[in-house]
Amino acid sequence: MPRGKLPARESVCDLLEPVMRKDKKQLIGDEIGDEQIKLFLDFEPYDATSPSLHKLIKAYRGLRINDFERFLVFFREAGHDFDGKDEHGNDFIALIKDQRNADEYIELIEKARS
Repeated sequence: MPRGKLPARESVCDLLEPVMRKDKKQLIGDEIGDEQIKLFLDFEPYDATSPSLHKLIKAYRGLRINDFERFLVFFREAGHDFDGKDEHGNDFIALIKDQRNADEYIELIEKARS
């Protein structure tokens, strides 16, 4: 096989997967403080998305479930809206409901809304 060519059934992602997993385990184990979690409140959207929704999405993508739960306390204290929508009228739950681990996050949002 010529150098730089991958077999048809493999991709670059397949070859990198073991390395990525090792790095991810290391990152997942690190504790993160309140100040680091509060940094997710600083994100602002570049489109018509509600600033509150944008912050929720960024936190959802960047935080583990336990840290996301802590984030929601700071989110509420800062006066943000749990029902913010994007330019298409979708709220947080509508945007994540089809994702693999969404149920835990949706449960936290519903609890925070009440």
